[in-house]
Amino acid sequence: MRAKGLTDYVAWPLYHTLGKRHIVTFATDRPGGFDDAHIADLLKLLPVLALVSEIRVKNRLARTLLETYVGSHAGELILAGATRRGTGTTVRAAIMICDLRDFTRISDNWPRDDVIDLLNGYFDAMSEPIARHGGEILKFIGDGLLAIFPLSQPQACANLLHAVTEARQAMTALNEKNSETGRAPLNYGIGVHVGDVMYGNIGSRSRLDFTVIGPAVNMASRLETLTKQLGKTVLLSRAFADSVEGDFDLERVGEHPVRGFNDPIELFAYHG
Repeated sequence: MRAKGLTDYVAWPLYHTLGKRHIVTFATDRPGGFDDAHIADLLKLLPVLALVSEIRVKNRLARTLLETYVGSHAGELILAGATRRGTGTTVRAAIMICDLRDFTRISDNWPRDDVIDLLNGYFDAMSEPIARHGGEILKFIGDGLLAIFPLSQPQACANLLHAVTEARQAMTALNEKNSETGRAPLNYGIGVHVGDVMYGNIGSRSRLDFTVIGPAVNMASRLETLTKQLGKTVLLSRAFADSVEGDFDLERVGEHPVRGFNDPIELFAYHG
């Protein structure tokens, strides 16, 4: 600091609530440094700085926590006051649901730490491409995840398929890495649909979940379940296939009954 022309330096503890303590520092290039009057004036500022800095720190912490646990878009809505049960909006989106195969057997037979490490690797492989391509992961459900790509974003459906392509590549790399330590490869299924969803607060009076619900979400979940029955890793509905812009290699796998829906649904497999 002296090399930069500063002549004096002072530091004080800055006390926040709940026993938290930080440090505030001041420096000057005034010849002779701070005098007693300067020190007295700076000391008067400390309570105000403590108040303002705690508000800023807690706001940043709240934003980080919400982004971590509910996603960036939902976090922004919650911070803006969207915390009343039943409130929400209708959003048209591409919905992606992914689930691991045979996870019950793995969790019953593997050591706990190995199961957690495996899950973290799987979620990294799936989640990072989704975030990169503009998707929002709304929740992790055990060994599954639910993500949406709002159609308000340009090329949302194509972005979802690009994310699926990169996620599958990441899963291949993860399985190769796991095989080096004797772990069996992880199998998974992905169901994709597009439609209107209710996006908002669902839950009890004392505990809310910011998520999406509606027939479109149910359809994506049913398609994910069908991936095992039909022997396809990724299944897309006809509605989604018709919404994709771009050159993607989609394999028609015919019409199939879907539990909870009256008419058979035309399905496509994606091998990208």
